[in-house]
Amino acid sequence: MAKLKQFLPHLLVLAGFIVLSLFYFNPVLQGKEIFQSDIVQYIGMAKEQKDFRAETGEEPYWTDAAFGGMPTYQLGAYYPHNYVKKLDTALRFLPRPADYLFLYFIGFYILLLCLKVDYKLAFLGSIAFGFSTYLIIILGIGHNSKAHAIAYMPMVLAGIITIFRNRNIWSFLLLTIAMALEIQANHFQMTYYLLLLVIILGIAYLVDAFQKKILPEYFKALGVMVVAVLIAIAANATNLMATSEYTQFSTRGDSELSIQPNGAPKEKSGLGFEYITSYSYGKVESFNLMVPRFMGGGSAENIGKDSKIYDALREIGASPTQAAGFTENAPTYWGDQPYVGAPAYIGATIVFLFVFGLFLIRGRLKWWIVGGSILALMLSWGKNFEFLTRFFIEFVPLYDKFRAITSIQVILELCLPLLAILGLYKLFLKEIKEEEKLNALKWSSIITGGLLLLFLLLKSVLFEFKGASDSMYSQQFGMDFMNALEEDRKAIFSADVIRSLIFVIIAAGLIFAYLKAKVNRDIVIGGLVILILVDLIGVDKRYVNNEDFVQAREMEQPFQKLAADDAILQDKGHYKVYDLSGDPFNTGRTSYYHDALGGYHAAKPGRIQDLADFYISQNNMKILSMLNVKYFIVPTEDGAQPQQNPEAFGNAWFVNNLQWVDTQNDEILALKDADLKSTAIVNSKFKEKIKEEFSKDSNAQIELVHYQPNELKYESSASSDQFAVFSENYYQPGWQAYIDGEPVPHVQVNYVLRGMNVPAGDHEITFKFEPEVVKTGSTIALMSSILIGLVIIGGIGYEFKKRDNKA
Repeated sequence: MAKLKQFLPHLLVLAGFIVLSLFYFNPVLQGKEIFQSDIVQYIGMAKEQKDFRAETGEEPYWTDAAFGGMPTYQLGAYYPHNYVKKLDTALRFLPRPADYLFLYFIGFYILLLCLKVDYKLAFLGSIAFGFSTYLIIILGIGHNSKAHAIAYMPMVLAGIITIFRNRNIWSFLLLTIAMALEIQANHFQMTYYLLLLVIILGIAYLVDAFQKKILPEYFKALGVMVVAVLIAIAANATNLMATSEYTQFSTRGDSELSIQPNGAPKEKSGLGFEYITSYSYGKVESFNLMVPRFMGGGSAENIGKDSKIYDALREIGASPTQAAGFTENAPTYWGDQPYVGAPAYIGATIVFLFVFGLFLIRGRLKWWIVGGSILALMLSWGKNFEFLTRFFIEFVPLYDKFRAITSIQVILELCLPLLAILGLYKLFLKEIKEEEKLNALKWSSIITGGLLLLFLLLKSVLFEFKGASDSMYSQQFGMDFMNALEEDRKAIFSADVIRSLIFVIIAAGLIFAYLKAKVNRDIVIGGLVILILVDLIGVDKRYVNNEDFVQAREMEQPFQKLAADDAILQDKGHYKVYDLSGDPFNTGRTSYYHDALGGYHAAKPGRIQDLADFYISQNNMKILSMLNVKYFIVPTEDGAQPQQNPEAFGNAWFVNNLQWVDTQNDEILALKDADLKSTAIVNSKFKEKIKEEFSKDSNAQIELVHYQPNELKYESSASSDQFAVFSENYYQPGWQAYIDGEPVPHVQVNYVLRGMNVPAGDHEITFKFEPEVVKTGSTIALMSSILIGLVIIGGIGYEFKKRDNKA
């Protein structure tokens, strides 16, 4: 009974998290699903592998439905012995996306409990973290893996901190399991940003250990952490190894290609500075952490008919419907970024409490939180703080592998509410003098409130309210429209500054009333819970609300089948489709119905992207025919129409000769002038795997007789030895070739395709996708999971032994 009473508050908190998650995303209770744009594209990309899985019960690990063929490692592949995923699935028992919101709450709650914060304050902190606007926005657009990884960040920090405080089997298990779940979420950019924060945490604890002369204890704790992380990595071995393998072949990996299509030198490996920093936070824009629409909010805000631009549009001849339609997506954003879906608002209340905490918190806890916050803020500025950004790109390992660097502000989303709650914890401690608390309240009120008042009173002096794209609107609508737009921007700015100021005043008033013994602790916490919910949900609902939900069937089949799709699907052969009705390399629509040359993915196959840059973007028919693009979908006045390519080379063909080249540059350039129907371009590094003795046989034949994503069978017939080229993407780490059941070597030809010697006579040629990385990784994951299980059993046994000894 005593145990139940001890856990009852936590059970009530969990119930509260469930209610809040379902309350915010309440359409899920009606069977609806949120329309997530990125997930729609993923559904298109993953359609072939899901269909194959459903039909055969097997996992293909390869799909021809995207970019002419790629592994499914980053498309939701299922791996054997992935017990971490099973645990994660059990934790995410609520309908999506309520499940991720629930994870936000749980992760942060565990972190605060590990910091010895009581359950009421931990509940308050958890809702502040979970409803932070950016964390809700990414659920709205479908950045699920990002949300997934962010949700487990606090748990990882909790494991690290508990090991530093108390090296026991349960703290070890907490870090092991949390880190395993973090890695399993499969968003390495977020995990990388967590690593940066952990390094700062480690430095803070190292300095503290040095000052207290307990360095041996520090390094012992570090050793325990290393073991925990290694086990967590091993539990995710398959995914990590597969991702590492594919990265080398993707646009995220190193390339030997050193020229651009125009002949100019190519930037070093990794992503270029301009690409990495294309989305960079403005320094002043960072104040939208405290004022939601400090710079106009998102790039398309609904400001309604009461706006100045509505009147301006009506005056220049727009109809009421046209003017109203424009104001529903008004260009109110005037910051530096090319596009912003919504501001990364943390909450005026939380920012105020964060500043309040700065005056009360001391020691290592404060400095790693503040240090992490400052680093994240400065790195989010990107090209607006070029020195630091270039330093990280040039000298910090792996930093140049990630773009959208503004997302490092997730560290702020974590650190600010954390210090805010720890500040409140200090507020309620009796051993801290009231004078110190009053001083913290005074200065935090002056800093936050004074800053907001300054913005409100001097807005026209401090800011111009002009955006980067304003010249376009000026040319289109004239200066009267621009003047009206600036007035609307000022009105939005003022309204949200006043809004934030009100929240700061109320929060400060609650604390002041507590210090003057007018209200008790529970009223302060309850008041702040209401304040934060009203503050954050009020902003969140502007951008992610019930209107974003659709009937489940619309997400199950998000792409409407066109007449062009039906016409192409009459052809039951194996070929590729190139969709010119949109951006073929930025959509999963074509992949939903066909084997597409294009697709939608952040890490495309590197050599296909090279071909796109050099040839495909120019609609080079020879290259498209080589890739077996048999059909195009082209835009016409009557809608998208199918167009057949009679010159497509087919699934395989015999060539008359080989053209040897020495470098990757030579490979891609040789494609321009070569007769690819009769000549194969081969890198000289493959000379030992190829027999050059073969002769032309005009009657020789080769054809595809069986296709499935992970296995292709061809039949060949020739009177002499031949060399065959196959219009399938070369990926040696997984694809194995066989002739009549015997393994044979195959090589990369024509920059992206497969080629091999075929002996005279009649033969069956088979390609099978048999990735060793899955077999090896699954074995490692199994052994790691067994080890974790043994540690859990040992821990339980140890606890029983302690109880027996006490008895």
